[in-house]
Amino acid sequence: MTKLSVNINKIATLRNSRGGDFPNVVKAAIDVQAFGADGVTVHPRPDERHIKYKDVFDIAPVITTEFNIEGYPSEKFIELVKKAKPHQVTLVPDPPEAITSNAGWDTITNYSFLQDIIGLFNEAGIRTSLFVDTNLKFIENAAKIGTDRVELYTEPYAANYAKNKAEAIAPFVDAANLAKKLGLTINAGHDLSLENLKFFIENIPFIKEVSIGHALIADALYFGLEKTIALYKDQLK
Repeated sequence: MTKLSVNINKIATLRNSRGGDFPNVVKAAIDVQAFGADGVTVHPRPDERHIKYKDVFDIAPVITTEFNIEGYPSEKFIELVKKAKPHQVTLVPDPPEAITSNAGWDTITNYSFLQDIIGLFNEAGIRTSLFVDTNLKFIENAAKIGTDRVELYTEPYAANYAKNKAEAIAPFVDAANLAKKLGLTINAGHDLSLENLKFFIENIPFIKEVSIGHALIADALYFGLEKTIALYKDQLK
């Protein structure tokens, strides 16, 4: 069964909107695991507009499942990850001013850059994942770079799902099959929701993990966090 990692950035956004420490992100990390999530994801950005660097160190000790840290591999981010020692680091090519992640890596142009960084994380014993589009050449190069996993950037799938779900999923099936053939483990994330998740997993059942934040936390406003996690887990069966 595909694992569910819950991205708790939006809980940090809510906390930061009023200052203070409510809602508490450490409690959120504890709760999502107790409610059935298979992992916790955070994506600290340089301006700390949601997850703060301090949050990463506060959350790490309460992880009983898997800890995934996403982000652009700046020097500060690399040092953060090496000190926090998550189970997985997901490298994302978003610039500091990006509202959210909006593209995968060009693994041809950034080949040497990514290979050097992945080497550092491999030496530290941290599993690596590269955020990628469905461009088959980029996936081929991801395998050559030496990453353990790729995370398929699924916003285009989500955006086109309601128009024609068969067409929306097709490039992701091709990309996932190639990645699997090349020996890569495959994650997925971005704009996956209760509406489109089940169809995605039915067509690519060997997806190892999905990382979901925005839609899941929004759904929790209506259903409650525990029930929402159960609903998402049901989509992955």
